[in-house]
Amino acid sequence: MKTDHSIFSDKGGRPVNEDCADAVRAGERWCFVLCDGLGGHGMGDTASGIVTRCLTGYFRSCGSLDEFAADAFSRAQAELHKAQQTDAKLRQMRTTAVVLCIDGSRGLALHIGDSRLYRFRNGRVISRTRDHSLPQALYMAGEISEEEIRSHPDRNKLLRALGDDSDEGRVERSDFDVMPGDAFLLCSDGLWEPVTEGEMEALLADSKKAKKWVTGLAKLAEKNSSGRSMDNFTAVAVTVRE
Repeated sequence: MKTDHSIFSDKGGRPVNEDCADAVRAGERWCFVLCDGLGGHGMGDTASGIVTRCLTGYFRSCGSLDEFAADAFSRAQAELHKAQQTDAKLRQMRTTAVVLCIDGSRGLALHIGDSRLYRFRNGRVISRTRDHSLPQALYMAGEISEEEIRSHPDRNKLLRALGDDSDEGRVERSDFDVMPGDAFLLCSDGLWEPVTEGEMEALLADSKKAKKWVTGLAKLAEKNSSGRSMDNFTAVAVTVRE
């Protein structure tokens, strides 16, 4: 199977874009990475860049998806801690991370924080990663609806992130099959907050290429955010074909 992908990232209404995304290939395997640095803690752009480079670099060198999944995030955590210890300005930097790996008909996702991976089959969302955030916890406890996560006043309060003192074992992993016609969307909260799942599906149905899909998503995010301060917003769109 072959993949078509496109990446879009913009600083929105913020002075600095603290998101970072990349895609790398190793043989027939693909790895897509998206990180959202936590600017409230300082130097979020540095954190997201360190993790993105660490993850993509390790993917190129490792021999399998399982080897990557076992060690990738612990390596990224170690790189962040090393930088934190060498520069006082970086001690509070944090970042989310979401990763999609594809090897033929096999898919693998890893994530920490509230950057999301959506899976689409037959044009519909069939799953998304679970945010490591306070609003997600409230939803799972039945206190708010899933849609209320998007506008909850505590939506920026994360329960997990790379760069903090938590165990990197709290990274979540999911394995799944990949079929021709499947599509995937990695996105920061600056994209999924203003764009609903129904709108993602509608734009996918109208897009034959990943670039058209991600461009449409970016334009809609800007439109839906009109009149309020817009966060950095980043998306990686991936489609699969024979």
